[in-house]
Order: sequence, then structure tokens, then C-alpha cells
Amino acid sequence: MAKSKQIVSGEVKMVTKKEYARIVEKNSPKSKTYVNCIKAFLIGGAICAVGQGLLELYKYIGIEEKDAKTLVSVSLIFLGVLLTALGVYDKIAKHAGAGTLVPITGFANAVSSPAIEFKTEGFVTGLGAKMFIIAGPVIVYGTSAAIVYGIVLWVLNMFGIKLF
Repeated sequence: MAKSKQIVSGEVKMVTKKEYARIVEKNSPKSKTYVNCIKAFLIGGAICAVGQGLLELYKYIGIEEKDAKTLVSVSLIFLGVLLTALGVYDKIAKHAGAGTLVPITGFANAVSSPAIEFKTEGFVTGLGAKMFIIAGPVIVYGTSAAIVYGIVLWVLNMFGIKLF
């Protein structure tokens, strides 16, 4: 049976995997998965409800629906960046977790928070270089996946297979 080393009051004591697992279980914080899921759902839903409210407001004041939808995206991005700059978005994300990552405001936060953090280093080496440190991989892999998906659909279409 494999053994791990444990240091107890200056001396090394060998423990089994079962004993180690028991020690880890005893000292690990309890999971709050259900509470976290409910918070993510409610706060993420609230962000989406704000977006829907903005859409209805823009349509009410006479903006065409297509333009209103674009304006909603711009407004939510602006709000995400503003709340990030004020330090409020991180406090919301602390409770909401993934509920703040999924909406467009999460992407705005991912782009703006490194830029705000490194702004003192200047526009090029700070803001410009660090802006996409978090969101950059998402953009690269998202774009790459879209290209692969498009090629697959194009090849299937060449053989007469239409998925959409």
C-alpha cells in the first residue's frame, strides 16, 4: 500500500492513502454547491432581466428593435466596465460566481479588469498589452472553433447534407 509522509511535531510519520484522504476530508471546507447555483441563477437572471428591461425601454422610446438590441449590448458592456472600474462587479461576482460570467457583462469585466489594473504602466505596455490577457484565449479559441464548425458545415453541404 502506498504511503504519504506527514510531519507531526518535527518528526516524519508515514500515512496510508485512506488516512490521508480522511485528513483532507476533515480539514477541507464544506461545499456550498446548491447555494452557489441558486445565487448564480438569480444574479445571472437579474443581469439578463436588466437587459430585457433596457430592450423594452429602448423600444418604448421609439428605437427599432434591431437597433435597440444592439444598444442593449452596448449598454450592458458599458455597465459591466463601469461597475468593474468602481469595484462593484467583483463584489457581485463574489456571490454570483458563474452567474456574472455568462452574460455579456462578464466578457466586459474580463477585458476591462486587467486593463484597469495595469493602466499605470501606460497605454501600450499596460492597457494595450494586458487588456486581453484573460479574454484573449476565449476570443482565439472561440474564433477557431467557429472556423472549424463552418468548414465542417461547408463540407457536409458539399455532400448534400444540410443541418440547418
